[in-house]
Amino acid sequence: QVQLVESGGGLVQPGGSLRLSCAASGRTFSNYHMGWFRQAPGKEREFVARISWNGGLTAYTDSVKGRFTISRDNAKNTVFLQMNSLKPEDTAVYYCAAKSRNSGSFNSGAYDYWGQGTQVTVSS
Repeated sequence: QVQLVESGGGLVQPGGSLRLSCAASGRTFSNYHMGWFRQAPGKEREFVARISWNGGLTAYTDSVKGRFTISRDNAKNTVFLQMNSLKPEDTAVYYCAAKSRNSGSFNSGAYDYWGQGTQVTVSS
């Protein structure tokens, strides 16, 4: 089992920044690709960003490219999501997730473990 705990959410004005963190425990963190997802009220959960087990590969949904940056620190078992130039449409609960690097392609496949989420609200 992998336990994931997100933090760093909050209320921010449009154009502001937040940095989300996700602390992992339970298994060897470097064995997992990590992803960030979000779910806005009344909408389905959507992919935001992912990062490979060693940080060498990243991918983003189009709406956050150039504004969000995913990174990880395997020594600290933590993945981050730096969010800049935030917009009201970024308002959502943000979840981190993990999938084994042995489970298939970095760009496809289901995630095995999920955190409880952290609320991000962008509003003036």
